[in-house]
Amino acid sequence: MPVIHLVRHGQATFGADTAEGYDVLSDLGRRQAEVAGAELARRAPRDPVVVCGTLARQRDTAEIIVRTAGLRGAPRTDPRWNEYDHIDLVGRYGGSVPQGLSADTSTEASTDVPAGSRAASRGGSRGVQAVLDRALEAWMADTGEGGWQRFASGAAGALRELAAGLGPGRDAVVVTSGGVLAALCGGLLSAPPAGVVALNRVAVNAAITTLAAGSSGISLLAFNDHAHFTGDRRALLTYR
Repeated sequence: MPVIHLVRHGQATFGADTAEGYDVLSDLGRRQAEVAGAELARRAPRDPVVVCGTLARQRDTAEIIVRTAGLRGAPRTDPRWNEYDHIDLVGRYGGSVPQGLSADTSTEASTDVPAGSRAASRGGSRGVQAVLDRALEAWMADTGEGGWQRFASGAAGALRELAAGLGPGRDAVVVTSGGVLAALCGGLLSAPPAGVVALNRVAVNAAITTLAAGSSGISLLAFNDHAHFTGDRRALLTYR
């Protein structure tokens, strides 16, 4: 049975005000990608197809994983694995864009924030998270052409096509983003909008979500696995 490993990209530039400025891996993000690659090497995926979105943070994470895990070939790109534009989303559905909103899904306080400033950061992060959550819920309720369903359907289609192309004994590694992961896993779990928002909120950088593609369809085996960022690597754990 083919196994599909969905990896969230590593941490991108923190606090950037535009999607373009955000779309660069930080030094920590590159290290996270290396650790995720080592974890995938340990799991030994079988002759894996490697795919990623077209965003720089996704492509760079995928390239680091390929190198670190010793995988063959260059990653294929597919824009359906791209993240949505959070700044545009909040502008359309959440009012004014809060200061400090980066162009990625999770705005939970990062564990790499210095201890002395973590409480203040957490308070501001909660406020930004609330705005993003409301905007996401409004987007999911929008049945128009630019609504959530179009985004979620694109991601689901990319997953179905990938799974259909995997023969027996072949796995896949996909580097994507938190919103795509929430959309796909929420769909597999038949989660209500609030459940999708909750999944979106807790996505960890370079965490691994595992799916199985069998004769009865695609099943979720593990969501947001970040055991490779525990113990002496806990300092590498971030949500944005």
